[in-house]
Amino acid sequence: MELPAHLDPLPSFDGERLLLVHDRAAAATVLVAVHDTRLGPAHGGIRRWAYADRSAALRDVIALARAMTWKCALAEVPAGGGKCVILDHPGLDRAAAYRLVGRTVAELGGRYFTGPDVGTTEADLQLVAAHTSYVATGDTAGDLTGATALGVMAAIAALAERLGLPLPRLHLAVQGLGAVGLRLCELLAAAGARLTVADVMPARVAAAAALGAAVVAPEAIVHTACHVFVPCALGGVLTAGVARTLPARAVCGAANNILADAEAGFVLHGRGVLVVPDFVANAGALIQGALWHLRGERVTAARIQRIGITTGQVLDRAQRDNLPPGELALAMARERVERAP
Repeated sequence: MELPAHLDPLPSFDGERLLLVHDRAAAATVLVAVHDTRLGPAHGGIRRWAYADRSAALRDVIALARAMTWKCALAEVPAGGGKCVILDHPGLDRAAAYRLVGRTVAELGGRYFTGPDVGTTEADLQLVAAHTSYVATGDTAGDLTGATALGVMAAIAALAERLGLPLPRLHLAVQGLGAVGLRLCELLAAAGARLTVADVMPARVAAAAALGAAVVAPEAIVHTACHVFVPCALGGVLTAGVARTLPARAVCGAANNILADAEAGFVLHGRGVLVVPDFVANAGALIQGALWHLRGERVTAARIQRIGITTGQVLDRAQRDNLPPGELALAMARERVERAP
C-alpha cells in the first residue's frame, strides 16, 4: 500500500513516493522509496537486511533513496533516486520476497528501476526479473559489481594525487570484503598498494589475505593507522566519535552513507582528513545499469573512470571553499537537480 501523507511515520520524508507492501503468506515486508524523478526515473538497488524494527528500515530506505538522487546528479545520469528494502528475519520466504519486489516494481510502471545491493544476489535478481523488466541483472546490464569497484578505484587514484602519494606507496585499510570490497582489493593489490583488511566472514578474509593483505579484527579496522580508510560494509560507520580518532589521512569507499551524520563530516574536515563523498565514489553500478536501461548503452571503462574526474573537482572545490567535501558535493548535486526542467 502507499502511505498517505497524514499517516507517514517519518514526516521528514522529502521524496515523492513511499511504499510498504506486505505478503502475509511469505512473512515478507518490502519498502520502496522514490525520492526524486526530476532528472529521470528513480534508480536504486534492493537491500535485504535484518533491521531492529520497521522504523529503522524506513529511515534507511529513505536515506538511501535520497543519496541515490545526489549520486545520479553528480554522475550526470538522466535518473533520480530510489531504493528498495526487504526486511530480513528467520521466517522470511526469501524467494517469495524477491518475487514480491518484482511485482511491486512492475506496478510502478517505470518510475523506479532496481538492481543489486547488500544481501541481494544474481539469483535473487532473476526472481525479480521474472515479474518486471525494470531490473538490472548480470545478463542484461553486465558486471555491476566490477563497475562499482572500478569507480571507487578511480576515486582513490584521484585522492592519491591530492595526497601526493602514488598508488604503490598507499596503505589502505579496507572494512568489508563483500563482492565489491574484495573486487576493489584485487584492483588495489594489482596496482601495488599495501592493504589491511577486516571482515566478519573468514572465507572473505582468506581471499584478501591471498592477495597479500594484512588482516585485523573487525573492531580494530577503524583504529588501524593508514593513508586511506576504505569503508565497504554498511553505512554509518563514521560517527563523530570515530571521526575524532580515525588514524587516516583520507576516506574513500564503496559503502553508502558512510557518515553517521553531518557532524562527523565537519570533524574530519577540521582534522584535515579528506573524505570522498560515497555518492561520488560508488556510482559505477548506477552509471552502467542506468545507461543500459535508459539508452541501451554499453558503457566503457573510461565512462566509469570519469568518477575520478568528478572526485578531483569535488575535493579541489571543497578545499578552495573550506567546506567538507560531502557538503560541497551535496550542494553541487542539489543545484543540478533544481536546474532540471
